[in-house]
Amino acid sequence: MAMWDRLKDQARGLQQAHAGRSSGGQGGSAARSGGGSKAQLVGVLKTQLSSLKTELKSGAYRDATMAMCALVAAADGSVDPAERQHVESLILQNDVLQNFPPEQLRERFNKHVDQLSYNFQQGKTAVMQEIAKAAKKPTEAQAVVQTGFVVAGADGYIAPAEEQVLREACAALGVNPQQFGL
Repeated sequence: MAMWDRLKDQARGLQQAHAGRSSGGQGGSAARSGGGSKAQLVGVLKTQLSSLKTELKSGAYRDATMAMCALVAAADGSVDPAERQHVESLILQNDVLQNFPPEQLRERFNKHVDQLSYNFQQGKTAVMQEIAKAAKKPTEAQAVVQTGFVVAGADGYIAPAEEQVLREACAALGVNPQQFGL
């Protein structure tokens, strides 16, 4: 539970900092709410990502995010068809990812899931290389990790294997995992 408290505090700080830059200092109601539920935290992260929608349009961000989504989905070493469908649905409904054509997103996500399903270790190496390409822009790197948390937490729980791949992605992106409570 401490991880969720740290994530909530980090999300609140990011939300307030971004809101201060773009709207004169008013933090969002989700960030100010006292509730610590996982659903609220995922909601705050989604709001943060949405507020950055105009900044997150590069191919590197798109590709790294699809690699991250595939990695989170396959964190336990396999992806069953229902899980693949669920994550694909999350991707297509994501406000920020609507910057990109759905077929591009599906193609890249499924390519990475196939790599991970065929040989997890080799696929993971390729996926991490793709994720690392977003490290050049700190805003994009942060957003890739946030998207990973949104996907991992969509079911209200982040499994230990998901935490581990999120930590590894943070390392590949040069993002401090402690800011996410990892």
